[in-house]
Amino acid sequence: MLVVVVVNGFMAYTAISSFTGLTTGQAYDRGRAYNHVLAEAARQDALGWTARVRLAGGRITLAVTDREGRPVPGVVEAYLQRPIEGTRVELGTTTPREGFAAPDIASGQWEFRGHILDGHGQRLDIRHRLIFP
Repeated sequence: MLVVVVVNGFMAYTAISSFTGLTTGQAYDRGRAYNHVLAEAARQDALGWTARVRLAGGRITLAVTDREGRPVPGVVEAYLQRPIEGTRVELGTTTPREGFAAPDIASGQWEFRGHILDGHGQRLDIRHRLIFP
């Protein structure tokens, strides 16, 4: 019984001491501005654009289409970020057709984060989880 209590105590201490309690920076301010987040999501939904991100053959490819399935021309600016650690790898700027060369990074889950901006100033934020081998 004593072993179980010691192990549980160690696990509880490790869990409490390693977690900061915050999942996002400036949580209070972001919570107060949540109506702006909802308005931005509605604006992006109204565009009717769909973004697909794939990792294949050493490249990260993008396909951004409008409601009718036509490609959306524009400029994509993006980076990769580890979901938990927060490690960030800049990918730069390109067009959806060109895509990005996959960087030489640690294997595992990475989140593709970026946005496409078309010639009329309309913007779509893109987030997609990728698994690097």
